[in-house]
Amino acid sequence: MTSLNARKFGDTPSTYEVWYMTWNDPKTGCGYWLRYVVESPTHEAAYGELWFARFDPKNPARTFGIHRRFDRVQDNPLRIGDAIFDGGDGTNDGECAAMGTVDGDGHTVSWGLRWTRSESPITLFPDLAYRFGIGETTFVTPNPRVPMSGELEIDGERVTFDGVPMGQSHLWGKKHAYAWSWAHCSDFESAPGAVFEFLAARMHRRGVTLPALVMARLDLDGEKHELNQFRHVARNRASFGGTRLDFTAKNAMLKIQGSFTCEPHEMVVAPYLDPDGTEVFCSNTEIGTVRLTVSKRSGLGWREHRTLIGERRGHFEVGGRQRDPAVTREHILVR
Repeated sequence: MTSLNARKFGDTPSTYEVWYMTWNDPKTGCGYWLRYVVESPTHEAAYGELWFARFDPKNPARTFGIHRRFDRVQDNPLRIGDAIFDGGDGTNDGECAAMGTVDGDGHTVSWGLRWTRSESPITLFPDLAYRFGIGETTFVTPNPRVPMSGELEIDGERVTFDGVPMGQSHLWGKKHAYAWSWAHCSDFESAPGAVFEFLAARMHRRGVTLPALVMARLDLDGEKHELNQFRHVARNRASFGGTRLDFTAKNAMLKIQGSFTCEPHEMVVAPYLDPDGTEVFCSNTEIGTVRLTVSKRSGLGWREHRTLIGERRGHFEVGGRQRDPAVTREHILVR
């Protein structure tokens, strides 16, 4: 567990690595997306990036995203420019922190956040994928739901947090999926403490786009429902595109049907680059609405057990090789 946030690649060419955090402010409803990125292109020197986005459900004009590139990247803890991400992998008893500043495009953002490492990380891929290094990207969530405290300062406006639920994930690989959708919620209205994590990915092989591989995990009422092994992936289903994700995931005794939705103006489009220079586009929001219907096996059929709703608390994204023309607000690279 202590190595889930540790850097995997160093400056190995043709690799990328990301640590990201998402959360909502219970006072204002705003959602936040913070990313620390290390890129090691195939034919260029490695560099780091800091990404920040705010999503305002009440005033869309205040929604924005900016990111800046830095030549300096160091380890133990991770430093990109002067910013620090400490994932609690050292000798500090699991105490974690993220501190930094990014500015540009008329905005100045600084942050100082802290939390204690979770004792219940999520490894969302099938166990064999981690054991044998299957796939071009690996994904873990060291901190699915942790109480985070600290503050942000955005264009002179200070926002403080005291025990706000925050999710933090780590991914590393050589290439993004051909198309994907990620989703997360840890702030359901009727289920305090529940956590849902989801990933669907489509591969493209020899000119053919393969069906999505769908993985899900739900922690509810003290039980962990892992619908993410190869025996589940073969039966799980998802459709995603634009501003909507719909899915069904199940095992022999439990079924989850759900959706994440938002409006185009509630998203930002993030322009990613694979290490080989391939352009990838990710439409992301941290203020979507999630609805899950949880059913349990009853004889030969299913009996509805719980409905979980996260109004403006759904974090999700849709990514692929084509940009969604409906999402017009861009996550801007500032110089």
